Amino acid sequence: MMNSLPELDSITALNPTSTNSITTVASSSSSSSTSPSTITTAAAGTAATTSSRYENQKRRDWNTFGQYLRNHRPPLSLSRCSGAHVLEFLRYLDQFGKTKVHTQLCPFFGHPSPPAPCPCPLRQAWGSLDALVGRLRAAFEENGGKPEANPFGARAVRLYLREVRDSQAKARGISYEKKKRKKPPQAPMIAAAGRVENQ
Repeated sequence: MMNSLPELDSITALNPTSTNSITTVASSSSSSSTSPSTITTAAAGTAATTSSRYENQKRRDWNTFGQYLRNHRPPLSLSRCSGAHVLEFLRYLDQFGKTKVHTQLCPFFGHPSPPAPCPCPLRQAWGSLDALVGRLRAAFEENGGKPEANPFGARAVRLYLREVRDSQAKARGISYEKKKRKKPPQAPMIAAAGRVENQ
């Protein structure tokens, strides 16, 4: 049904790290002779690098999706693209995945670090798909699409991502629960302030 896409490294490496830019800022701030203006400039450069990396990734993902639509049988125009086509695209990307997802019959089902190899399939990681959908959703509107007609924001797509997250969490023994932020204790500070006023 689909022709293979020639360039999918932007899809399979969906979570680029920014260690180079982080190292630059860290080394700039650790130098004793660095002035505050130099640190500010380095931080601004890091933000610009991160932003341009995101924009480049978003453009590559958008081009890949456009190529997918052109290779579709029959070819699809963007105006006729629906949430169902987005789901088809996300499932298609699984063949390029690098994340081992254990089946329920696998002895390593639920183990985050299996001690031996197994024949379970490789899939796109939930975090990668989630980030990809976010970028494509933004790109759709930047390329003239109406927010209410955005197929990447369709309910079916949100449900699919939730299903992938939950199934991968069980298969790989990884929890995706959000950690609640701990609020700093304020009661002792208020009590201390009261004692100062009373003195």
